[in-house]
Amino acid sequence: MDSEPDLQKTPTARHKCPACYKQYKKKEHLIEHMKVAFHSAHDPSCGVCRKHCKSFESLREHLTGPLAKANCTKIFSEKGCDLCLKLFDSPASLSQHREMCLLSAPAPIGTVIIPCAESQSYMNLCGENHFDNRPEAIAMDCEMVGGGSDGSLDLCARVCLTDEDENILFHTYVRPQISITNYRYEITGLTEDDLRNAMPLKEVHEKILQVLYNGESIGRSRLDGGKAKLLVGHDLEHDLDCMGMYYPEHLLRDTAKYHPLMKTNLVSHSLKYLTRTYLGYDIQSGMHDPYEDCVAVMRLYKRFRALDHQTEGIVASLATKYSNDIHGNFDSWTTEKLEKMTPDELYELSKPNYKCWCLDRRQALQP
Repeated sequence: MDSEPDLQKTPTARHKCPACYKQYKKKEHLIEHMKVAFHSAHDPSCGVCRKHCKSFESLREHLTGPLAKANCTKIFSEKGCDLCLKLFDSPASLSQHREMCLLSAPAPIGTVIIPCAESQSYMNLCGENHFDNRPEAIAMDCEMVGGGSDGSLDLCARVCLTDEDENILFHTYVRPQISITNYRYEITGLTEDDLRNAMPLKEVHEKILQVLYNGESIGRSRLDGGKAKLLVGHDLEHDLDCMGMYYPEHLLRDTAKYHPLMKTNLVSHSLKYLTRTYLGYDIQSGMHDPYEDCVAVMRLYKRFRALDHQTEGIVASLATKYSNDIHGNFDSWTTEKLEKMTPDELYELSKPNYKCWCLDRRQALQP
């Protein structure tokens, strides 16, 4: 009697994410992944295999970590910049790029304070926006002394503002509203004599807001556009809170809260780490200098604002293919329609859960 033919096992189809390359047995699992992964063209991605990563830290692990892909590691080691993580056509192009990418530390401002009259002239000089309709950015850093019975309460005692060209716009000692119990000299370099004739906190508020709002009304500054300036810093919420100030959240650019610069678990890196890793030099080696920190956050902001992300999508074509729905998000589509989409079409519906800084630059290109 003839034996029954062997049954050939059909390999199970896998549904692969076109961004991070994770694979799923069921289409519905891929769809759920795409909904919560927030993939987009703004993701840090490998220049070799094009894999998307959640942060530049995870991209660095992909390229140089202990579990890195051998091919990616090999090519990146020859043609990749270990600061910005870009890939270049040749070692010669990389060498030329490194001369611009590797920065040197600015000269510290030390303890020299610009007189108030001169500070006012600096603020007047930055009254106009010369950035071709792109929102101008101002960097701010504060140095804190201690208040309270144990000296653990942060009080702003020194503040510095700089423009995009690293010019000082405002720099002064600040007289806190409560008594100082710890000058934290090892970090701040400040003494009682430094703050004896310091500017009152209320006056500091007025001068800072004069620079930031740039003649814009507070109500108008809550909207996109206008003359109000972007405020760049590291842990800005803490600095503003310590000074008792408010500034619209959509105008804040915080290197401590920007998702691509955070750890994979969305914990902030220190400014010292970010400067060493992405700019190539050290800061805060001894006493902290607010001008040095302002320059660091502004350089980080400008470096990542300059990234060119290709964001042209196919949402319009999806709307044509699947009839009347035109909104580019998952909630606009039924489960049945999502099941019929290809992985690439699902990717086009995915949006980031943060505002990419490259959009600040693109804003100038809009009519």
